[in-house]
Amino acid sequence: MPATALDSTILRDVFTTAAMRAVFSDEHRLQLTLDIEAALARVQARLGVIPAEAAAEIARHCTADALDLEMLARDTERIGAPVQPVVAQLTALCRDGLGQWTHYGATTQDVMDTASVLQMREAFVLIDADLAAIADALAALAHAHRDTVMAARSQLQHAIPTTFGFKMAGVLAAVLRDRARLTQLMPRVNVGQFGGAVGTLASLGDKGPAVHDALMAELGLGTPEIAWHTARDRIAEAGGFLALVAGTCGKLARDVTLLMQTEVAEATEAAAPGRGSSSTMPQKRNPVSSVMISAAVPVVRQLAGSLYEAMVEDHERASGAWQTEWIVVPEIFCLAAGVLAHTRALAAGLSVDPARMRENLAITKGLVTAEAVAMGLAPTLGRAHAHHLVAEISREVLKTGRPLAELLAGNAEVTRHLDRAAIERLCDPAHYTGAAGEMVDRVLALHAASAPADRQARQQQLR
Repeated sequence: MPATALDSTILRDVFTTAAMRAVFSDEHRLQLTLDIEAALARVQARLGVIPAEAAAEIARHCTADALDLEMLARDTERIGAPVQPVVAQLTALCRDGLGQWTHYGATTQDVMDTASVLQMREAFVLIDADLAAIADALAALAHAHRDTVMAARSQLQHAIPTTFGFKMAGVLAAVLRDRARLTQLMPRVNVGQFGGAVGTLASLGDKGPAVHDALMAELGLGTPEIAWHTARDRIAEAGGFLALVAGTCGKLARDVTLLMQTEVAEATEAAAPGRGSSSTMPQKRNPVSSVMISAAVPVVRQLAGSLYEAMVEDHERASGAWQTEWIVVPEIFCLAAGVLAHTRALAAGLSVDPARMRENLAITKGLVTAEAVAMGLAPTLGRAHAHHLVAEISREVLKTGRPLAELLAGNAEVTRHLDRAAIERLCDPAHYTGAAGEMVDRVLALHAASAPADRQARQQQLR
């Protein structure tokens, strides 16, 4: 019976996706293992290493349905690794002893590492599609709210005005960087493994390098310059990338959770019947996607740390560190997929309340523009004195509850330099968003330039 959240019939689609589970399923990994064995036999036959008849017979049986999964499970538990049991069954299925050529010159880690890379390649195509959809949704929000003024918050307190479009464009820029990182890391990660016992291909003699290169070409993988059995930076880099992506999503989720607070109420997740309801409080509408993202992000980060730890391996074959990856790689990809799925839904369905944002700008009686006033006075009073004067007046606002503009208009030192129209302009939040709009436009232009005209071309690029 399922025992973890990722396997649970009830919770699995809360924390991951069916598509990513399929990539890392036992059945799919077994088929990838068999695909590698068939590919190895084919290239070795072409190069005269094994008989062509043997390669054809091996490939004929390389289907997951032909193997006994229960026997594989028992033998894997006994042996401690899953490849030898696969090879044993595949060998037995072949006629006339031709199965003896199965797995020729390979070692267990060659097959397992290459299968993992093939899984990651598929997984990254799914992840890129989610990142693209998230970028599109964030771009739409940034465009629609380019000039929607709201309070920026520093340490959860009102700082100065910004725009909601600027906030969304900031996250969009990070997503675009994540997509660029994915493009950059794929040539390093999308690399197979075939080195034999300790990576030297000694068992294949002078045919070793040719088999090595032909196998990578057959599988559509990059050819490593040297075996990487205990050099695990590729796997660790993949995990680190997923931690960065999850962190980007987590930042958006944190902001949405805070914006959904009753006292703020400037944005909300998409509404649906019963979504976010409380079992006891009828009025509640809790964040859902934001909460699930926030729950998974630290776990993804910790799993990435485990992959970094697993880089410290002994000599030419690890005694434990490599096996850590068997646990971590499926989990980190599945959890990251869940984070992205929730982020995709969150960004696409986010409801924004510009009127509430304007109301909240006014709750401090104009103090959100105090910096604007100080900077307006600085050319004539000097920056330090202007800052001190506006700070004194701001304290009076807090004490009396009177608007900042009113107190400024009643201050003789201020009015010597600013008339009422100038004061009103400085105290208007819409006039103190700086280059926010220009920066939003810049990010939107980057998004437009990065969006591939042909999604299939982008996927081919990742492969």
